[in-house]
Amino acid sequence: MSQSLTQLYLHVIFSTKGRRPFLQDRELLGRVHAYLVGVCQNLESPSLVVGGVADHVHLLCRLGKTCTIADLIRELKRESSKWIKTLASDLTDFSWQSGYGAFSISPGHVEPLKRYIAGQEAHHRRETFQEEFRRICALCGVALDERYAWD
Repeated sequence: MSQSLTQLYLHVIFSTKGRRPFLQDRELLGRVHAYLVGVCQNLESPSLVVGGVADHVHLLCRLGKTCTIADLIRELKRESSKWIKTLASDLTDFSWQSGYGAFSISPGHVEPLKRYIAGQEAHHRRETFQEEFRRICALCGVALDERYAWD
């Protein structure tokens, strides 16, 4: 075949360092999500939805055919962290956690996942980030070593 075709949906989850609630302000949260959309676009991995709450982000994108998962997440964190630190003096010590979750999504699960990510605020009235991440890892068959999960 002379043409390379891909359609890889990726659900990415990462938290602020120590799960500090840096992103409590709704306007700031919206700006951060929009910035992450731009980073995805620049990496030719268009986002379908970005959501989250004060201490973590969920992102659903189509992974570009020349981008690795590690490169995508490194750039998402690096570029957004640099930018966030410039927004206000109380954000100069902002950082993302070193780890992340990245899970493949079948095309049939894209629409339900988009709704789930868009509904993060309501969802986290019932479930903590740690409970959510444990549940998603279990659902995806990923062994979670809690000694290293919550930096």
